[in-house]
Amino acid sequence: MKVQQVYLASGNPHKVRELQALADADALPIDFRTIHELGGMPEVVEDTGTFEGNARKKARAIESLLPSGAWAMADDSGLCVDALEGGPGVESAYFAGPAGDDGANLQKLVHVMKSTSSSARGAHYVCVLLLLDSDGGEFVFEGLCHGTLAFEPQGKEGFGYDPLFVPNGYADSFGLLAPEIKQALSHRAQAWRKFSGWFAPRSV
Repeated sequence: MKVQQVYLASGNPHKVRELQALADADALPIDFRTIHELGGMPEVVEDTGTFEGNARKKARAIESLLPSGAWAMADDSGLCVDALEGGPGVESAYFAGPAGDDGANLQKLVHVMKSTSSSARGAHYVCVLLLLDSDGGEFVFEGLCHGTLAFEPQGKEGFGYDPLFVPNGYADSFGLLAPEIKQALSHRAQAWRKFSGWFAPRSV
């Protein structure tokens, strides 16, 4: 069985590990590779205003760097808060400024939401996986994870806004829940299931 190389258009090593774990759990013959192996992620201005548009720009930015037969995948994801009219949304990684500091982003969200009542703290994560195959095909897979925001960060698991986000059906945040629970529930996992269902019959 041929193992398909897929380069992730991201400088975030967490995402590569998370996607590889999902592939391994589904026994899919995929080898996720970091774009650092090809010299690093080119600079991309994520200015489309949509998760899909930003993912497309990132995937296209690495397309010319790929070895023969390899695929490109881009992930664009973020947290959409009801009380902030869907913000920070596509700006989730830069909510506290251009440095893209996870801790600063988290603390800013805690601050801006501090006077919001528990009944108005609904939020959902969005993930778009956009794949470019070696034949020029483009495929889009979207996943959502609904929940609420805690008043203070809880735990150290996950990354980004995970310590503040409590998925529906649970009392603890992704910062406290075991990684395998997040892998089953997360927005990335939901998008992954769609991708996995598409990829599986093509790998035989």
